[in-house]
Amino acid sequence: MAALTPEVLTSNVTHVGKMNKKKPPKRYWEETDEKRPEEEQGTTRRKQNKSTAKVRSSKWKNDETLEKEDPFPGEAPIPKKKLQKFMRGKKYNVHAEANQKVKEAIMSSEAMTEFAQKQAARYDLLLPEDAGFLEGDEDEDTNTISQDDIADAVDITSGSKYFNLHLSQFGPYRLDYSRTGRHLLVGGKKGHVACINWQSKDLMCEMNVMETVNDVKWLHTEAMFAVAQKKWLYIYDSKGVELHCVKKFNDLLRMQFLPYHFLLATTSATGFLQYLDVSIGKEVAAICTKMGRLDVMSQNPHNAVIHLGHSNGTVSLWSPIQKEPLVKMLCHRGAVRSLTVDKTGTYMVTSGLDRKLKVYDIRAFKTLHSCVLPAGASCLSLSQRGLLSAATGDIVQVYQNILGSSPVSKPYMAHRLRGQIWGLAYCPFEDVLGIGHGEGFTSMIVPGAGEPNFDALDTNPFRSSKQRQEWEVKALLEKVQPELICLDPGQLSKVDLVSFEQKHKERIAALGFDPMEKDRFKPRKKTKGRSSAGNIEKIKRKVAYEDQRDEIRQSIEERTEREKELTQKSMEKEDLGNKSTLDRFKKRKYPQQQ
Repeated sequence: MAALTPEVLTSNVTHVGKMNKKKPPKRYWEETDEKRPEEEQGTTRRKQNKSTAKVRSSKWKNDETLEKEDPFPGEAPIPKKKLQKFMRGKKYNVHAEANQKVKEAIMSSEAMTEFAQKQAARYDLLLPEDAGFLEGDEDEDTNTISQDDIADAVDITSGSKYFNLHLSQFGPYRLDYSRTGRHLLVGGKKGHVACINWQSKDLMCEMNVMETVNDVKWLHTEAMFAVAQKKWLYIYDSKGVELHCVKKFNDLLRMQFLPYHFLLATTSATGFLQYLDVSIGKEVAAICTKMGRLDVMSQNPHNAVIHLGHSNGTVSLWSPIQKEPLVKMLCHRGAVRSLTVDKTGTYMVTSGLDRKLKVYDIRAFKTLHSCVLPAGASCLSLSQRGLLSAATGDIVQVYQNILGSSPVSKPYMAHRLRGQIWGLAYCPFEDVLGIGHGEGFTSMIVPGAGEPNFDALDTNPFRSSKQRQEWEVKALLEKVQPELICLDPGQLSKVDLVSFEQKHKERIAALGFDPMEKDRFKPRKKTKGRSSAGNIEKIKRKVAYEDQRDEIRQSIEERTEREKELTQKSMEKEDLGNKSTLDRFKKRKYPQQQ
């Protein structure tokens, strides 16, 4: 290709100028010229056009591209705090003696978990919602702000979440929210039961069972719920049709549903803790606690262990596979009135007749801090974001930053009701606290209580009926067996050596030989007549008893050590036997100083 002359360059100045006008704007990492006054712009443009034309001609000659390198190559770095947020435990240290296939499997799983951790930390930026909060003016306590003021200040949809249901005829009321947070179930002491879609205020069913109702609880979906009536346990559908009457479960007081195990745990006035498998309709376990009336109950969402409060001030932890409590803790000097556990399974909050409110670290079973409430707390509930609500009489107090080492401070919010409070529950994924009392039900706005972002594969508040059916089938396939409920879920990934040895012995007895035993020694075949039958037998005889020789040597060494110990003990006894009580009056011989 012929080189371009200066004449051609000057003739194409206008054309190059037009091309420069169509050029895209420069990026922030590209070099930019300093701004010059408007008078010199006309002359400088021509010079720039000429220089750009020369540069382009030289690059075209060498077949080079005009793109510049990215000054920030590679992926963007991830902050360490976000990586710690999505950390899935410590890395497993592979032993050097492990099998090569085991090493490769562990390394691949560790790489997958690390990749998932990084991806979750990157996509954390896409979560659209943030947790709310309540902030007062200067020198203003947030606990003095009323619910009417909050409802007037927020938008219409949020303000509609504060409402009252006046049901003074059949109270006091227990309540329960579904796992998705859209449906509410209330049950009055005098037999009134109703379930509603509380956000749209649509009534799903309402009935009077004409019997005392002690507790109500949703099951795995909003299509079924359980009612603990005076005599037996009843299960209804969302339209109020009675599905089952379980007469094995009688005199029930409280209930808890374990969603991943499909277990309904119940406590009775006779001191029995019973488990019902909802998927197959069978009783899994019936444990006699021998602790008297059981009217204080909660579950640990982390490991599905049931916590029971007793009249002697103790709290016991139970699993369906054991007839004895896993742990017993002395928490109060008087009877335990209420208890609750946070969603991480780390902290437990209890209240008793001694008017004390205590926060425990379940990992170490130690008290972090305690405080004295004026009238004591009859009901406790923890939100998804760690807010604690405590009911004292007809007043509800909400505390902030109570979990941890910091002591209990003044309440974050407070609200007075008309009747005695009988039940408290936070609505999942909403800044709402449901209160059941003697005059009906109250929905209270608590900013910062709910988790703003939900897992659509687990609990989706906006799922359709088709999605609910698919989720139910998947959850039944992934159901966790009750035998796996224990204090430390991490033990499930470890090997049970005792059961392994027992199974190995049973296998040896069934087969008649040890399949894991080392293969017998086989000498190599040698050429030139050296692998004759006689030579092979000689080699086998030399190697045959090596293992036995090692065992004999070890046994001889142990025997000699025992004999030495016995001889030393006998010598000491002889020395003591020769001595008499008068030997202490003998004159001692001291070494002479030189």
